Amino acid sequence: MSVTVEQYARAHVVTDSPEDRDTVPVILRYDPDGGPTAVHVGLPGPHEWTFPRDLLERGLRTPATAGPVSIWPCGRVQAVMEFHSAHGVAVMQFDTKALIRFLRRTYTATPVAH
Repeated sequence: MSVTVEQYARAHVVTDSPEDRDTVPVILRYDPDGGPTAVHVGLPGPHEWTFPRDLLERGLRTPATAGPVSIWPCGRVQAVMEFHSAHGVAVMQFDTKALIRFLRRTYTATPVAH
């Protein structure tokens, strides 16, 4: 059994309308028992996205895509995640520091001793 890493973050919903730029709570989760190379991003409602952890790493430095998820840096202190589904596209902007902190925690997660 391993340690699950969960971190709460805030993201800005990116839309065409300047007055609709809401900030929403997001949960970042890494469960080594559920897949040691995957991370999960839980958006408001029942929406959770699972994608390779290395996509998040690459996307913080340069635009990267894996399946329905794209990540790219946005200036020096923010990153954008774009999620495609049959219901449409969600675009979220994060502070890079929060994503880097989460990634570091996933690499230091150690198994629980029994």
